[in-house]
Amino acid sequence: MVQMWQSKGEAAAIETELLRDYRFGQQQLIEIWGHACALAITKAYPLGSLSKKQPTVLVICGPDQNGSIGLVCARHLRMFEYEPTIYHPKRSPHSLHQDFTVQCEKMDIPFLSYLPTEVQLINDAYNLVIDAMLGPEADCVNIKEPYSGILVTLKQVKIPIASVDMPSGWDVEEPSQDGIHPEVLISLTAPKKCAMSFSGKHFLAGRFLPYDIQKKYELNLPDYPGTDCLIEL
Repeated sequence: MVQMWQSKGEAAAIETELLRDYRFGQQQLIEIWGHACALAITKAYPLGSLSKKQPTVLVICGPDQNGSIGLVCARHLRMFEYEPTIYHPKRSPHSLHQDFTVQCEKMDIPFLSYLPTEVQLINDAYNLVIDAMLGPEADCVNIKEPYSGILVTLKQVKIPIASVDMPSGWDVEEPSQDGIHPEVLISLTAPKKCAMSFSGKHFLAGRFLPYDIQKKYELNLPDYPGTDCLIEL
């Protein structure tokens, strides 16, 4: 189906080209991806299928672009009548990230001041965790606190994890044996090489990529159904 699995370099090159040559804005891309991630969550975990009385979701956001995508995802989930809570331990000074944070605050989405290390508290409080921590730009060899500690906690949770673009802590180029094991993966633009052996529910979000870019990088993306902006692979 998908011929092209992206390396770290290709993912960065495509994004640079979108911003520089095609005049997409960073905020615009993050909004497109975050909205698509929220839609993927509604398909994988419809409101009626959640086991808890309240449709609670914990969204863990990292310091870079993946974190911003998580903030947008949380805002849209709120509009879709889920009850997201955000844990965003290291907030970026970038004005763009601050804008997305304010948008969530104005939607009355709660922010946690710390993540419980008592895993049972997380299992009891939420239906699932959205991992929007570390994207392709992260150094998977030297993961610093607080993210290394969060990953230890996430490896122990019993509720499902859905990862944005790639599972946090994995190497972009290859699957991880001892990392977290999400139940759902939402690949952005094109799947990364590490997702080749992913066996869970796998969505692709990125139905905005100009045809010339698709051709240039030989992405051979699948045909999206109808007017959907995401597809299950």
